[in-house]
Amino acid sequence: MAEKPQIQLFVKASEDGESVGHCPFCQRLFMVLLLKGVPFTLTTVDVKRALDVLKDFAPGAQLPVLVYNGEPKTDTVTIEDFLEDRLGPPVFPSLVPQYRESSLAGNDIFHKFSTYIKNPVPAQDEALQRSLLRALLKLDEYLCAPLEHELAQDPQLRASRRRFLDGDQLTLADCNLLPKLNIVQVVCQHYRRFGIPRDLRGVWRYLSGASETKEFRYTCPNSQEIVQAYRSVVRLPQ
Repeated sequence: MAEKPQIQLFVKASEDGESVGHCPFCQRLFMVLLLKGVPFTLTTVDVKRALDVLKDFAPGAQLPVLVYNGEPKTDTVTIEDFLEDRLGPPVFPSLVPQYRESSLAGNDIFHKFSTYIKNPVPAQDEALQRSLLRALLKLDEYLCAPLEHELAQDPQLRASRRRFLDGDQLTLADCNLLPKLNIVQVVCQHYRRFGIPRDLRGVWRYLSGASETKEFRYTCPNSQEIVQAYRSVVRLPQ
């Protein structure tokens, strides 16, 4: 039997310098490792005081950083691909989505959110909010449309009953999108009094299903951490 790898994940710490902080890329890899079911050590790094903890093996690197059997890995996508290659079936589950569309669903939401929430010109707010809403609606439509395997089981099915993007199991696509969706909801609700509309039932079913999983719930930063992280970049309403 192959020896288990020694894995350490370095992620951004919260304002208290200890718990998990606001970083969707850190949360993404944290979720991936939990879903893989492999033992690993999580180290939170206070970026204001302790970046020198990385200087010996990943100088100048941005978080997250993964150390696999003593070898440092940087760049979130590169790390994700590496883990999928090294920690695959039959010992570990594959997290690759069955449908390519699942990896693309919602991929423009975070960019449109960032443009909207950081917009310095109040007169542009309404148009940017509409653009974000259209992106959320497109995601909702994908989540509500039955996937091929659902239709194979029930050809008359009109609305999907799946929990996540690709089915009833979390995949890499969810690890990427869910942390960002959570930020969108928390930040927009706090600073713009505009949350994800409740009539987007597919999106809310998705978020509700995610909140029931330990992989998402356990890796989420405190909402106040997210609010604080955006305080310096958000233009407050007049």
